[in-house]
Amino acid sequence: MSKYKPLRSRGAQFSVLIEKRAVWITLILFIVCLAAMIVSTGAGSQFITPLNVIKTLLGKGEPTYEVIIMKLRLPRIIIAVLVGSSLAVAGAVLQSIIRNPLASPDVAGITEGASLGAVLFIFLFGGTVPIHWMPLTSITGAFLITGLLYILAWKKGVDPLRLVLIGIGISAAIKSISYMLVISGPLQLAQRSLTFMTGSIYGTSWDKDVLTLLPWVAVLLPLTWLQTRNVNIQALGDEVASSAGAHVQKHRLLLLALSVALAGAAVAIGGAIGFIGLMAPHMARKLVGSSFGSVLPVSALLGAIILLLADLAARTAFLPNDVPAGVLTAAIGAPFFMYLLYRNRNRY
Repeated sequence: MSKYKPLRSRGAQFSVLIEKRAVWITLILFIVCLAAMIVSTGAGSQFITPLNVIKTLLGKGEPTYEVIIMKLRLPRIIIAVLVGSSLAVAGAVLQSIIRNPLASPDVAGITEGASLGAVLFIFLFGGTVPIHWMPLTSITGAFLITGLLYILAWKKGVDPLRLVLIGIGISAAIKSISYMLVISGPLQLAQRSLTFMTGSIYGTSWDKDVLTLLPWVAVLLPLTWLQTRNVNIQALGDEVASSAGAHVQKHRLLLLALSVALAGAAVAIGGAIGFIGLMAPHMARKLVGSSFGSVLPVSALLGAIILLLADLAARTAFLPNDVPAGVLTAAIGAPFFMYLLYRNRNRY
């Protein structure tokens, strides 16, 4: 029995091969993500059972539960899903086009560049310009840092290891600039800026956060999925991809732009949450293999689940304190990064 199922449009103008195992794993992870969302929505200083959460979401819950869930907790849960999936997909794209298992938005310095753009927006335009423009400044910062990264890493081409090492150095330098802005600014703005630098989805709302990030994710994720064929061809190497008729540099630039835009938009709302873009793609490839068409949805779901669970632990394990979710993702991701360094020590 074939493990692939072909899907063709009428007239065979469009066709795609779907791996059955990848579909089942995606469905299972989707159910796990929904369950994690329901449990996370009910968890907190006042625990609400999953049944009451579902009733409230269907409009049949108690008025008290409706206020807690719909106005306070659900926006935070939705943001966790959007931010986690965006960072995971951005990491999957970077690892595929650079062909480096150590690549991710935060390791390469893209996350810190986006965070600096958001911090500058707060200090320069906080209270005067609508917050809906923050993702644009965050994405701009991410693109500027990515351009600088490529310039510094270029030497008759971009070496994958050199790109990662320079990215780590740029990340540290950009973080120091952000800290200088925090120290020199007013206390209120400094506290808000620290949110972006540690990575937290605390205090999110429907209008300022969910409705700001959702359009970016709704556009960028499908555009990234449409580039599946180009990613798979580039995985064969530049020479093979070129001989197959692919415009390697053009497609690589487009994919890099999509990855940077996804990371920048996510950071604008969730802050510099680290290591999700590193861990989720590796976990996805272990589950479904290296085909990007399967890796992308699985990475997105795993990224959402990781951030949901990290945020759940961050706001319930240390009550009454609300620890930034980025602290827990870093605590998990840093050892994972060191493991990857050790495993790939003889690669270069």
